[in-house]
Amino acid sequence: MAGEFDLISKYFANQQLKRSDVALSQGDDCALLQAPENTHIAVSTDSLIAGTHFLEHANPQWVGHKALASNISDLAAMGAEPAWVSMAITLPSADETWLEGFCEGFFELANAHDLQLIGGDTTRGPLGITLTVQGFIPQGLALLRSGAKVGDKILVSGCLGDSHAGLEVILDPSKRERAHASELERRHYCASSKVALGMMLRGKASSCIDISDGLVSDIQHIMQRSNVGAQIHCDKLPLSAELIEFTQDKHLAQQYALKSGEEYELCFTLPQHLLESVRQSAQQHNVMITEIGEITDSNTLHLFDNGQALEDDVAGFDHFRS
Repeated sequence: MAGEFDLISKYFANQQLKRSDVALSQGDDCALLQAPENTHIAVSTDSLIAGTHFLEHANPQWVGHKALASNISDLAAMGAEPAWVSMAITLPSADETWLEGFCEGFFELANAHDLQLIGGDTTRGPLGITLTVQGFIPQGLALLRSGAKVGDKILVSGCLGDSHAGLEVILDPSKRERAHASELERRHYCASSKVALGMMLRGKASSCIDISDGLVSDIQHIMQRSNVGAQIHCDKLPLSAELIEFTQDKHLAQQYALKSGEEYELCFTLPQHLLESVRQSAQQHNVMITEIGEITDSNTLHLFDNGQALEDDVAGFDHFRS
């Protein structure tokens, strides 16, 4: 296996992007950074492990994108602007073909967000990637889970359920024959960033979370932090045409949309009087948002379909649930 410093120098140290707020990055024991005045630094850490978050034979470019996209999504949910990222990666061997593909996907997304890799660690071991990403947000403008109020509208970005369908394709080769299987697999790995939407929601959204564990699970995180209830209208869930064709059953597609993890779309709440202005801003930024429900005072989650209450128990994604 090539030495640790050889790998760092060849694949990670020569990133072209250099931010002015990075005084010192890779090469010493620590990075030296300078944050703007009157800002908070938002910090998030995520791990992706082969066999849990991706298969070892997965397209390494997609893995690189997914590794960073999952962290950037946390910044988007807080309304933060990405700035710096550090990486700890373990590799069974110095597979340079894999590393080239991984770095291509990783740095393409990083450069699109002016996000500089500032350091980290490489070592031999089971394939896994841990990233810590940091971003800026003006003091007092962070989007939290704790601000939802009774009467607020619940909205989501994008379409939901595609990631779950893509995961089914990955885990069950027989489903590769279904319509749009390859595209849904790609969408599972290559979520689009919602940073622009998160920044747009500063001072407007009363709460926000990224959909990483499934809509049903994540809206309940907002409910618990805000001490409120919620109702979701399943007939309003945004579903892609590809998902509906893949499942051949719109109600099944709705189930996917409710429970699909690793979507990395945003779920947020808005006061009624801000709904139209946010819709107009989203349209101007070519961002799709959909109203799917409202916040209630019941402290419970209720699901409806065309006005009829549903009793189904739809669980979200849990890494430790069998």
